[in-house]
Amino acid sequence: MSDQPIPTTAVPTNPEGKPAAKLRLRLEIERNPSGQGNPWWMTIVSIILALVFCGIFIALNGMNPITVYAKMLRGAFGTSFGFTETLVKAIPLLLCGLGVSIAYRISVWNIGAEGQFVIGAMAATAVTVYWPNLPAYAAIPTMIVLSIVAGGIWGLLTAIPKTHFQVNELITSLMLNYVALLALDYVVFGPWKDPQGFNFPGTPMFTETQSLPVLGDTRLHFGLVFAVIAIIVYAVMIRYTRWGYELRLIGANAEAARNAGIGIKKHILVVMLISGGLAGLAGMSEVSGVTHRLMYGISPGYGYTAIIVAWLARLNPIGLVISSVLFAGLIVGGYSVQTIGLPSSISEMIQGSILFFLIAGATIGKIRIKRSA
Repeated sequence: MSDQPIPTTAVPTNPEGKPAAKLRLRLEIERNPSGQGNPWWMTIVSIILALVFCGIFIALNGMNPITVYAKMLRGAFGTSFGFTETLVKAIPLLLCGLGVSIAYRISVWNIGAEGQFVIGAMAATAVTVYWPNLPAYAAIPTMIVLSIVAGGIWGLLTAIPKTHFQVNELITSLMLNYVALLALDYVVFGPWKDPQGFNFPGTPMFTETQSLPVLGDTRLHFGLVFAVIAIIVYAVMIRYTRWGYELRLIGANAEAARNAGIGIKKHILVVMLISGGLAGLAGMSEVSGVTHRLMYGISPGYGYTAIIVAWLARLNPIGLVISSVLFAGLIVGGYSVQTIGLPSSISEMIQGSILFFLIAGATIGKIRIKRSA
């Protein structure tokens, strides 16, 4: 037999001479659905990364990204006409974004603002179709009330299945968007179609008494006042009222809120009623203040863009104003780059990229490395 020692495997020990436990690490993702806990600079980084990412595709198309972005900036904010057009686009984005933000406060994922917007526009138009001779002091208030009620009811169609039958609100709110859009197609191609419209899919033009007042010779209309009032009321109520405190508590810890006696089902119903009502008011503002008729494709996707607006703002009232103006500027700037050979859809690519990097940044920010025994 050989006298060489038999090799052994050393076992790590602690100071007491006992085998030491192996170090195990695990990744955990914290629950923070709205991204409110992420640092403010992450939003700025997400926007910068989105611009760099889209700039690569612009460069591959033979354009200078700096030139394109400068053209968009000048088109949206460089002239008084461009700036007022940006504010016009910001009105529905702010109202819809505010609506979905209220829902997101309690982790209810309302992605049905597009349908609620359309239903609100249809309800407002119904006043002009069935009561065409109402005076201005009656027509406009009636259109406002009906649009809010219609949008709110459309929001409840998502809330009731969730609270009573545990149906996922993502599915119902998304499907209701298509129902609303098909209903819009039916009325503008059918019973509400303008007989003197040369076969154009739209209703007769609104009269002056059915249209929102505008500022001077611009298209900036009274809907801006609706949006400003709504954002102020939201800021006060979410910060200084018991209802706002309960919403914040439900969003932070639903189980703790339930144990504290807060009726979560009731809050979901109320929140979705308000959320849908705001989107419906946005539809009324657009149809009465901008297009002056209900027509096919009344919304270029305001309800969907509002989701990105809410995420970018992190549900903050001031952030909602800034992000809605920013995305409105992207829409208007997208039109201006058509003069240099790029399609206006470049703005949609930037919007989608911003959302992608926001979600990616929020997810990375929630990852925590923890030690497990």
